[in-house]
Amino acid sequence: MYRFLLTPRWWGINVFVLLAIPFCIYMGSWQLSRFEERVDSARGAQEKAASDQHEAARPLAELLPVDKETSGEQVTATGRYGKQLLVPGRELDDKSGFYVLTLLHTDEDKALPVVRGWLPGDADSAKAPAAPSGEVTVTGALQASETPGQNGVSAQGGLPAGQTAAISAASLVNLVSYDVYDAWVTLNTGDAGMKAVPAVAAQDTGLDLKAFQNLGYTGEWFVFAGFVVFMWFRLLRREVEFVRDAELGLVAEEERDPVSA
Repeated sequence: MYRFLLTPRWWGINVFVLLAIPFCIYMGSWQLSRFEERVDSARGAQEKAASDQHEAARPLAELLPVDKETSGEQVTATGRYGKQLLVPGRELDDKSGFYVLTLLHTDEDKALPVVRGWLPGDADSAKAPAAPSGEVTVTGALQASETPGQNGVSAQGGLPAGQTAAISAASLVNLVSYDVYDAWVTLNTGDAGMKAVPAVAAQDTGLDLKAFQNLGYTGEWFVFAGFVVFMWFRLLRREVEFVRDAELGLVAEEERDPVSA
């Protein structure tokens, strides 16, 4: 009854199944490993953020450019505060508010964006405390430039004067006439009574949407593997039923179902 399995048509079906199942399992396992890597990366980033807070601050020049290793490191920089900007639409402790961002002019004739703190409510320059005058030394966590539209950073344009949606050199260079570091610092202690903004993990080190996409793809590939097995058994059952009916004279050979053929 099962001699049909040796026909060229079934040889092709069997070879396809034998190749498709391992491929689906391999792809599902690979996607699962990517998710596990992101989980480990997120855990490592959290541990690093906790340990960075207790490390001695290092000069800015030693930590640039910002990468996964230097993001969150304690940094110190000296200069004079200049232009002040507001970053609206930022949440802290489940409350909506805005960052107070002030550019610190360093000895290198460049400006370092410094988030001096967070205030609740709508962005209003009248609420933002003025920056200290004279030479100051700041200490805080080093952060990589933000990317508009990612990780909760707004890509909104057309903001009022004195506001920016993202803290990045690409955005700030359009608002000032001097060079800006491709990095920023959030102070460990909020200035002038403002709340300090916690440091965030480096990009691609947290459990973001990409991580859960990997988990979803894992399930899809294993479902594909199960579907291939299901279809093989279904075709086998239909073929067996046809052979049995043919032996009983219930159907003629030329009446074979073209779908199962």
